[in-house]
Amino acid sequence: MSQASRILPILLSGGTGTRLWPLSREAYPKQLLPLASNKTMLQETVTRVLAPTHFDPPLIIAHEEHRFIIAEQLRSIGISNARIILEPQGRNTAPAAAVAMMVALHQDPEALILLMPADHVIRDVEKFRQAVALGAGAATKGQFVLFGMKPIEPATGYGYIKMGDPHADIPSVHAVEAFVEKPDQQTAERYVSSNKYLWNSGIFLLPARELLAEFKRLEPDILTSAQEAFTRARHDMDFLRLDAEAFSRCRSISIDHAIMERTQRSVIIPAEFDWTDVGSWSALWDISPKEASGNVILGDVIAEDVKMSYLRSEGPMIAALGVEDIVVVATKDAVLIASKQRDQDVKGLVERLRAEGRKLATETVRVYRPWGFYESIHDGERFQVKRITVNPGGKLSLQKHFHRAEHWVVVNGTALVTRDQEKILLRENESVFLPLGCVHRLENPGRLCLNLIEVQSGPYLGEDDIVRIEDVYERQ
Repeated sequence: MSQASRILPILLSGGTGTRLWPLSREAYPKQLLPLASNKTMLQETVTRVLAPTHFDPPLIIAHEEHRFIIAEQLRSIGISNARIILEPQGRNTAPAAAVAMMVALHQDPEALILLMPADHVIRDVEKFRQAVALGAGAATKGQFVLFGMKPIEPATGYGYIKMGDPHADIPSVHAVEAFVEKPDQQTAERYVSSNKYLWNSGIFLLPARELLAEFKRLEPDILTSAQEAFTRARHDMDFLRLDAEAFSRCRSISIDHAIMERTQRSVIIPAEFDWTDVGSWSALWDISPKEASGNVILGDVIAEDVKMSYLRSEGPMIAALGVEDIVVVATKDAVLIASKQRDQDVKGLVERLRAEGRKLATETVRVYRPWGFYESIHDGERFQVKRITVNPGGKLSLQKHFHRAEHWVVVNGTALVTRDQEKILLRENESVFLPLGCVHRLENPGRLCLNLIEVQSGPYLGEDDIVRIEDVYERQ
């Protein structure tokens, strides 16, 4: 490829993956989880666009709440050149694409942007790269390239695209005749048998200059707000934080509806790489290794006379007897039991939990922070017990509480504790008491993770009873 056709990979990491509840939640969505391999889906997606010389360093657009988790996941696989843009709130993919387009044009007016979700599974990476290279030929001619997947079943959970005639200059590229929303079963069967319809993968290769022109023509309000959010963005450590007020004015709409379905530039490539968007537990069952009875079994599970099921425990033991075609997923605070045929409806269950004010609809037991994580072990009247893990070099904010005292007991590692004017070094099996109102900080000066038990006591134990005096992560 020529220098003019360099590609900027844009990874969209704003989804919540509610159909994979209780493992995937808003606070820690599916792209941050190792669902299909020992790497997280985000890590797999980044790795996919690293090797070829025509790819620029990837750009990740993510919710600001996930910024430190994403940065740590990239660091752990040796990636230091990726850039991270923070959305103050999710506004679907069109505003994110508009911001990505501005970044691309700023560095190269001839740039192509490869817009793709960070939560898909693609097994054959080389075929994926070959499809992108083929698409670049059309994109450099001003076409908006979609990658369509040949249906292997009449799935009702995907959008479909009807292929038109082959492109005059590139026979492997077809015109787009129609976009179709998720069909019913009978319609999906008709689409599959016709061989004219492809699944919409949600992956696009777009020439930035022409995309700007189409935003001006079709969605000028989104473009104006996105431009303002980008122009007024501020650097926050290694992140670029979009302006919240301007970005909130962007209409929440997908790039499909805003641009791709309305432009005359759309073309589609029938891609041959193995792909799934892992949009349900049954989709994950499809791609996972199975034992003799067709079961996927992960974690502490005992199964007797169980067939064609997905059983996964990251909490209590699962014991299953005499069932088939079911999904059972257990975490520390919730258990999902569903028919594989109904797993698309898990999203509705989550909405019901959210409406009832259940925190487990969106939050996880383990709460991640830039320095590590904590999780509640037990709580009672006027007390709470937590496990705290601080990464090497991690440092909590200098803070105080108005309503609680704390007692820290080091389980392993080394802790450097600030308590008012004191500096205290603690090792395994040593402890310190932090009285109500004292100014304190916890640091890990060692090379291994620090694990400690925190016992809180007082009339109010909420996380909002924190007055931050100083914070190296610049949190409010």
